[in-house]
Amino acid sequence: MTGTWRQVRSFDRCVTLLLVNQFGINLGFYMLMPFLANHLSSGLGMAAWTVGLVLGVRTLSQQGMFLVGGMLADRYGYKAMIVAGLVLRTVGFALLGFGDTLTPLLVASVLTGLAGALFNPSVRAYVAAGAGDRRVEAFALFNVFYQAGMLAGPLVGLALVLGDFRLVCLGAALVFAALTVAQVCFLPSRAGEESNPDRATGWVGIRADARQVLGNRPFLLFSVAMIGSYVLSSQIYLALPLQAAHVLGPAAGDLGSSGLFALSAVVAVAGQVRITAWARRRMTSARALILGLALMGAAFVPLAATAHLSEAWAVVPLLTATVVLTLGTVVAYPFEMDTIVALARDRLVATHYGLYNTLAGIGITLGNLGTGALWGAAEHWRLPALPWVALIVTGVGCTAAVGALATTIRPPVPSGATTR
Repeated sequence: MTGTWRQVRSFDRCVTLLLVNQFGINLGFYMLMPFLANHLSSGLGMAAWTVGLVLGVRTLSQQGMFLVGGMLADRYGYKAMIVAGLVLRTVGFALLGFGDTLTPLLVASVLTGLAGALFNPSVRAYVAAGAGDRRVEAFALFNVFYQAGMLAGPLVGLALVLGDFRLVCLGAALVFAALTVAQVCFLPSRAGEESNPDRATGWVGIRADARQVLGNRPFLLFSVAMIGSYVLSSQIYLALPLQAAHVLGPAAGDLGSSGLFALSAVVAVAGQVRITAWARRRMTSARALILGLALMGAAFVPLAATAHLSEAWAVVPLLTATVVLTLGTVVAYPFEMDTIVALARDRLVATHYGLYNTLAGIGITLGNLGTGALWGAAEHWRLPALPWVALIVTGVGCTAAVGALATTIRPPVPSGATTR
């Protein structure tokens, strides 16, 4: 970890503050969200469909508004959207603690989701701009802080929820309130493209921005090709926990799922910086992406090979899959984030991130629906390897698609193009 801190200190104050900001965002989010469903169902006595509605509205509000958040950031500046998102998340989390009927809970869910749509593209675009030609290093550190927040959040939340769920909500709201103050006081304003005096304003300008991003064919092809990687990485929340319950039994399923989640976060925090440095020395961005995607697909091979087993020792391929899947994500992530900026040619970066996240969210939703359907079909037809084989095929397809696009991953910057 000494090398990690040395790298953090080598960046300017803006990037360092954004790294800490991301840790805080995930700390606050994950100290509350894992316990929300149980609070709604057991604490407030809500029906299952109501719980699903509240959680679904949050996800839809965030995924559906990523593009809008990115466009606003490029119009009005990254800092403004980061602060606005943090304020909304503060209010939303406080409201989740004190709302006890459906209407305020839905309002809180919308605010919480919209908050993420505002600050997520802005934070990534700001990190990319602040890091300059060290974007890959910066995004490697970004993932370390991201994963560390995911690891610490549930532990803090568990300690608070033993007292009262409102303590969790207030604690999370205080985290976001503190982040808001820190960004207002210490994060310099960095305008988006709105500083261009020749840029159209109003609805005409918004349509022009949308046309520019939607007309970026290499970026769109890359975004679609990478959707499969998000389907694969999201299985840490779906297929792998289901397998943990299958191997360990329903009683130990929750404990097993928590263990897999923690294992993934620890691998990412401990290995991200060194693995990124190793990849940068030995391969291009395209090859690093291909290696990462290949590892993500290969992660499910041990599970496909042992799917018919339910003995306790079958937890070994489950742990192996978790580690390999995380390693694949660790290899690919910094180069993936850097590639988006390269394909955007440093213009409307937040809008590009917003559209990219929207497409990834759609892919995750459809992919999880498909994985869940295959899991049920596998049980019905007694073909336990079916979902794992489908995920392996997804990995092969995603890797091949990105490999075919390798020549477009680092497009030449046209003469006369402006950069920020």
